[in-house]
Amino acid sequence: MKQIQWFPGHMSKTRRLISENIKLVDVVIELVDARLPQSSRNPDIDKIAESKPRIVILNKADIADDAANVEWINWFESQGFLAMTADSTTGAGFSKLQILLDKALAEKRLRDKEKGFRPLAARAMIVGIPNVGKSSFINKLAGKHAAKTGDRPGVTTTKQWIKLAGKYELLDTPGVLWPKFEDEEVALKIAFSGGIKDEILDIEELCCKLLEFLRDNYSEQLINRYKLVGDIALDVPRATEDGRPYIGNIQGFELLELIGKKRGCVISGGETDTFRAAALILDDFRAAKLGKITLELPPFA
Repeated sequence: MKQIQWFPGHMSKTRRLISENIKLVDVVIELVDARLPQSSRNPDIDKIAESKPRIVILNKADIADDAANVEWINWFESQGFLAMTADSTTGAGFSKLQILLDKALAEKRLRDKEKGFRPLAARAMIVGIPNVGKSSFINKLAGKHAAKTGDRPGVTTTKQWIKLAGKYELLDTPGVLWPKFEDEEVALKIAFSGGIKDEILDIEELCCKLLEFLRDNYSEQLINRYKLVGDIALDVPRATEDGRPYIGNIQGFELLELIGKKRGCVISGGETDTFRAAALILDDFRAAKLGKITLELPPFA
């Protein structure tokens, strides 16, 4: 597959914006996608925000593998971060943010008190790559439509300060990637999740890669979603030693064609419209219609 790169001009501006405004905030809240917690972390943020307390929030935890969420929280905490899971749709997990903010700001508040400074509203910067759900998170937190939202990357294009009940001020920043993906697997996972515009991708190839991952790691969800049980084309799904369905080593493009036909993505002559099928499958994954799926586990998990 052609190497994936996407770093439009506004992202360079965003990097400068974050660097220039980091001195204005007391804590940095980094949102990551719970389905790909490490791949959805911009390595530039570690350099830019190294002097500030950090909270890592695994957003979209409701559509990630529950067991993997626990492993990732434990891993981030072992690396010295304050960490929590969140669901920006229902607000699940949000109650823990106040506790983590108090922990992150405890030393600063003590220093300010010793110096006789009057307590001011704490300022936090929200950062994250495109499509991790920053705006939805802020809107749920604020209880209103304070930030623009969308299901595509690049909706937030400028910084904006948002006040929360007089106690906190949040600086929302546009999603920003880094100039070059050194690891193709990282780029693929971000593309699977919708963090890179589909318009610049070969979505058929991308979907084939996703299908092969699901075949190897979440075959039961794949079989159930697309009703593949007993299909001759799959050489009849077998069972693993622990009893889970298994669909063998069928290649991604074969799966794409088969699922496309089952979903009516057919053109004249009876051939599968693989472009349409790929778009459908990617949409299903991003909308969690295949179930709770995590694309990576912590190092040494």
